[in-house]
Amino acid sequence: MTSQTGSTPRVALVTGTSSGIGAAVVKHFCELGYQVLAVDFNSAGKEVADAAGAAFFQADLTDPLACREAVNDAVRRFGSVDILVNNAGVQHVSAIEDFPEEKWRQIIDLMLTAPFLLAQAAWPHMRKAEWGRIINIASVHAQVASPGKAAYVSAKHGLIGFTKTAALEGGTQGITANAICPAYVKTPLVDNQIADQAKLNNMDEQEVVEKIMLKNAAVKRLIEPQEVAQMVAYLASDAAGAVTGASWNIDLGWTAQ
Repeated sequence: MTSQTGSTPRVALVTGTSSGIGAAVVKHFCELGYQVLAVDFNSAGKEVADAAGAAFFQADLTDPLACREAVNDAVRRFGSVDILVNNAGVQHVSAIEDFPEEKWRQIIDLMLTAPFLLAQAAWPHMRKAEWGRIINIASVHAQVASPGKAAYVSAKHGLIGFTKTAALEGGTQGITANAICPAYVKTPLVDNQIADQAKLNNMDEQEVVEKIMLKNAAVKRLIEPQEVAQMVAYLASDAAGAVTGASWNIDLGWTAQ
């Protein structure tokens, strides 16, 4: 896989980078020689970026202006944006009847509207270069649903639709768009769900892991963030130039049933 255009390193903007998948992607991209802007709401993301050798931009991506400013910051620092990895996400688990409207709006704004706005802002730079990669971190919940996750499931399903549309519009401009759909990954986001799921389902936390998170998996383990980062790196490479509009399942066999 290459990170170069001639002698110029590719520029990658990655969101949701303070931990988990985003942190793993930032680290892996830096190892490959990319120029990376790590974007996160949490100021702890700066430590992750500094350790990897990336730049950091703190932003609340539920704010449309912040989405555009993140792209502008990458352009100011590095001259362009070649790769966009939409990874930022939050979760809230409760039944539809009790689901807070403000949580619904937060999840949709962060996990569906922000990827659109970031792609829209980065698109002219990719089009000018006649090369671009949009990689959306979706979820197995972009393919199937689970109780208690109305907003998350809706956002992730919508992200697949956006990915396909971006692929069709970008095909003649050298821009590809793909989605990655992992099952449960060892991240703080997943850790924080365990207690919520235990309460919702009247289980203890170990039961949640065994009977909910791994119930439908053929491979009975959680996924490592580095495994997702390696798939991101492939889709960001020149080797994946013919791959677009696809949803890549890293789901331990969940959707094979």
